[in-house]
Amino acid sequence: MTLQHKAPAPARGKARARPARPSHPVVERAQGEAAALSKRLNRIEGQVRGIARMIEEDRYCVDVLTQVSAVQSALDALARKLLEHHLHGCVAQALRSGDGASAIDEALAVIRKFGR
Repeated sequence: MTLQHKAPAPARGKARARPARPSHPVVERAQGEAAALSKRLNRIEGQVRGIARMIEEDRYCVDVLTQVSAVQSALDALARKLLEHHLHGCVAQALRSGDGASAIDEALAVIRKFGR
């Protein structure tokens, strides 16, 4: 994995000046991993749009709730993939560079958010 700095993308529809570098190092994803994540997100987006259509069509509540559950599961799976990359890449890099304690604290804070 290569350590590099990337500037965050600007918010949609807003033109803002981007900082030259983020405040944290970025560990590149394996080849094809970004495309796979994008594919997952596109699938989830389609599911959410499908739920909106179901509501517009006044579909049976249980059917809509079943689809909501499927989207939640898909988002959970995406989050696990992102967390895996973060732990194996970013946190591992921080440990090697001597900044492991803060990286672990940050990872634990994010993990706690999923336990709510």
